[in-house]
Amino acid sequence: MKEITGGITAAKGFKAASCEAGIKYKDRTDMALIYSTVPCVCAGTFTSNVVKAACVQWDKKIVESGNAMQAVVINSGIANACTGKEGFDACEAVAKAVEKSLGVDHTSVGVASTGVIGMQLPVDKITLGVSKMSESLDESIEAGTAASKAIMTTDTVNKEIAVTFDIDGKEITLGGMSKGSGMIHPNMCTMLAFLSTDLNIEKSLLQEAVKDVVADTFNMITVDGDTSTNDTLLCMANGIAGNDCISIKDNNYETFKEALSYVCTYLAKRMASDGEGATKLFEAKVINAKSKADARTLSRAIVGSNLSKAAIYGCDANFGRFLCAMGYSGAIFDQNDVELFFESVNGKIEVFHMGTPLDFDEDKALQIMKADAVTVLVNMHEGNESATAWGCDLTYDYVKINADYRS
Repeated sequence: MKEITGGITAAKGFKAASCEAGIKYKDRTDMALIYSTVPCVCAGTFTSNVVKAACVQWDKKIVESGNAMQAVVINSGIANACTGKEGFDACEAVAKAVEKSLGVDHTSVGVASTGVIGMQLPVDKITLGVSKMSESLDESIEAGTAASKAIMTTDTVNKEIAVTFDIDGKEITLGGMSKGSGMIHPNMCTMLAFLSTDLNIEKSLLQEAVKDVVADTFNMITVDGDTSTNDTLLCMANGIAGNDCISIKDNNYETFKEALSYVCTYLAKRMASDGEGATKLFEAKVINAKSKADARTLSRAIVGSNLSKAAIYGCDANFGRFLCAMGYSGAIFDQNDVELFFESVNGKIEVFHMGTPLDFDEDKALQIMKADAVTVLVNMHEGNESATAWGCDLTYDYVKINADYRS
């Protein structure tokens, strides 16, 4: 597997476009269109929030129906959530605008939105945006990058990646882009993620691969404990690479899953480090746990604790906060089996050993925690399972950003 320059347009047959529709922002692009020259098998995962945006329900219907997907329209600024029948009508209008412009059946058009909840989409602006973008679709790297920027809200950087790998002598490409900065908490988060590949694979196996990989990537990040109404991940595979169709869980399937995990891990970590107001990536790695479920629960509890996040921001090696979060996580363990370390590019230090606090070097710990990425490593000494979760520190700016988000 090789990481290459590019994103959503890296795979053969995929194009993208973006435009300024004036939905909420007045000085930047706020719409993107992803298009495949041929219909794709599609897999997806969606928010666990009971309150689901109209666009989420629209996309779920396409994915669960088994129908092909050939295009996705994304807007930022307004979420189209809690919008009643008018919100569903807006989804249909956007999809039919693509049908009119590109000749793609509207039932194979995904829609995704991110932004303020409870506001109706300006359908006229969005359908006009679809018309503009349909005329400017491009397979270039630059078009993909521009699309990744158009879907940002409070993100400070765009997020995209692409890789190539070999299956049966055919070069396969997998690209992706995502957005997410706040209202991020498992399972899924205020995140939109779109993956494109020219791989030939059966839909059921694509869905299974996506579901498995999401469990250890996007579902292991948290910024603020809020699970969004709009979380959507769509993976489109158009088969243009020409490999024999992957229809069983063989070595080719595992090769694809490895690439999928690499791409999703990269995007997930980029989202966690770009949390609203964040200054650090905060990683929790739990090893030698009794079960995979325990490892996931413990690591997510550590990065999800506001007190832990504040300690990371303050470079305070207050290990009690991390142990406390583990203790209320719901996982059962013996604190006398636990070792806890802090580590970063600046070094590694153990601060808690088998139930006993250590007299550690505070200055060394401070230097370790001053790094841009800090890991809390916990050895449970109770089994062979492990998991890693990602989050960010909690800063004053998080409150500033969210205090006046609507206005």
